[in-house]
Amino acid sequence: MRVLADTSVLVPGLIEAHPHHGRAAPTLDRAASGEIDLVVAAHALAETYATLTALRPRLTPTAVLRLIEEGALQFAEVVPLGADDYRAVLDRMAALDLLSGAVYDGLHVRAAEKAGADELRTFNDRDFRRMPPEAPCRLVVV
Repeated sequence: MRVLADTSVLVPGLIEAHPHHGRAAPTLDRAASGEIDLVVAAHALAETYATLTALRPRLTPTAVLRLIEEGALQFAEVVPLGADDYRAVLDRMAALDLLSGAVYDGLHVRAAEKAGADELRTFNDRDFRRMPPEAPCRLVVV
């Protein structure tokens, strides 16, 4: 099974003290063991880095990089999006009349579809329900 985990799953999955760690970590653990194929949108790496370096207690950039590398990158496939993908996301956002930061969630949706993911896992039920991935990819709220 191919699973795209968005930033809302990656961040708590990497931080044991996070209140959602217990719900997010199994996705990363199953990927590390080879039970599932994990995919992440390329921009999720930047979002995850930005979020983790802003958390308290403060982690150093080097520590955050190590967390991302060891906790996700060494077993995840990174899905890059090109200019055509970004245009398709903008078209979709406008067609659905979606605003502001929801566009970043749209990038996760596009990456899941592009990667042929079976599931897109997120904690962000509200935004993704307004723009679920196209079948056969399913939206799974962790």
